Amino acid sequence: MGKDVIKMSDYMITCCSTADMSEEFFKVNDISLAYFHYILDGKTYADDLGKSIPFDKFYDMIAEGASPTTSQISPEEYVELFEPILKSGKDVLHITLSSGISGTINSANIAKDMMNKEYPERKVIVIDSLGASSGYGLLVTLAKEKQKEGLDIDELAKWVEENRLNVHHWFFSTDLTSYFRGGRISRTSAIFGTALKICPLLNMSFDGKLIPRSKYRGKKRVIEEIVKRMEEHAVGGLDYSGKCYISHSNCIDDAKSVAEKIESKFSCLDGKVIINSVGTTIGSHTGPGTVALFFVGDKRED
Repeated sequence: MGKDVIKMSDYMITCCSTADMSEEFFKVNDISLAYFHYILDGKTYADDLGKSIPFDKFYDMIAEGASPTTSQISPEEYVELFEPILKSGKDVLHITLSSGISGTINSANIAKDMMNKEYPERKVIVIDSLGASSGYGLLVTLAKEKQKEGLDIDELAKWVEENRLNVHHWFFSTDLTSYFRGGRISRTSAIFGTALKICPLLNMSFDGKLIPRSKYRGKKRVIEEIVKRMEEHAVGGLDYSGKCYISHSNCIDDAKSVAEKIESKFSCLDGKVIINSVGTTIGSHTGPGTVALFFVGDKRED
């Protein structure tokens, strides 16, 4: 036990605000954050877990026509995150948002190199989560559990790299407006998709990119299909005994519908399904109407 306590005290886990977990989660687990930024109506805000602009208001503004843009975290901001930890005598294991959808890992690595030179007796390790939103948050949760079990920083870094592709990310959207605004689909696809109530189902690939997998007509059908993906891929199938997270962009009823179906099918879950909000950075690109499902499963290979 003493050895485990010493190992835990040697380093801290940090991540980005785009892990889309609650403020309480980060406080309880002593995880410090680097904050993305978004620009809305000419003003820059921190992606600060809904403090600057509450999530419901943020998504209402998008529904009314606002088009927020996002900016990455600078190397200097990563230095501001890492340096106090290093000065306190601890190392840093930082897990970033997927490189498949953001270049923030480049800034983190620049800061890492700077800090490793300035504090040669300490260590900063940066790892690509290949995940996003609360799927990224699930990986951070699992990493924290492993740290509590006594893994040292190098052991945990290896574990994260070996297990990150086992965290599944499945998304669907009932509002295609932001997908059109962001150039992901054509105006024609958005118009006809909306008129026909087409809901695309996407997941995150092995290289951390969001890939459209199929399209379904109607919310009820896509909810059934996203639960089926968990049946197909979760460790143990219906006997899955791990954690399950959901995040949503201002569509809590849809998120609850998915959670209820999962809790009724998967009786061995580790606790109830945790529902979080899609944060303002990722939400700037998805807009309202997105539900995302996260669990531990087989290795993502495509």
